Amino acid sequence: MKRSRLDKIDKNILRRLQSDGRISNINLSKAVGISAPPCLRRVRALEEAGYIDGYHAQINPASMGYGVTVFAMVTLKSQAEEDLRAFEKHVSDIPMVRECYALTGEIDFLLKIVAKSWDDYQTLFTSKISNAPDIKSIKSSLTIRIPKNECGIPIE
Repeated sequence: MKRSRLDKIDKNILRRLQSDGRISNINLSKAVGISAPPCLRRVRALEEAGYIDGYHAQINPASMGYGVTVFAMVTLKSQAEEDLRAFEKHVSDIPMVRECYALTGEIDFLLKIVAKSWDDYQTLFTSKISNAPDIKSIKSSLTIRIPKNECGIPIE
C-alpha cells in the first residue's frame, strides 16, 4: 500500500538511503532531523509501501575481473508476447547479462552484459546470446568509459 504523499523527511530518508544503503538508523535519523525510533518506523513504512525495493552493495566490476561492459541491442523476428517472454526467460538464465530492458521502436531489447574480456564476450555471444529464440539481429557496443554512473532516481 503506497503512502499517498511523501513529505520532506520521507524524501530525505530515501535520498540518504539511496546514496548510502549502509547508513545506520542513528546516523540516518540525525541526518534527517528526527529521533531514531520514528526514523526506523518511517523506513519500514517506506519499505512496506514499495518505495524501497531492497539494498545491495555496488561492486566494482574491474576488481572482480570484469573489464568489459557491452550493450547489445536485440531485435526479434516476432513481437508476439510468447516470443518476447521466451527471450526474456532465455537471457534471465545468463549471469553475465546484468540488465535487460524491453523497448518500443526498432530495438526490442537492450542488454547490459559484463565480461572479463572481449574474447569472453564473443564466446558468450556465440554460445548463448545469438542462439536465443527468434533473433533477427543483434548490434553490440563496447563501452569505452563511464562518465556518469548514478544508481537510483533523482529525488526532488
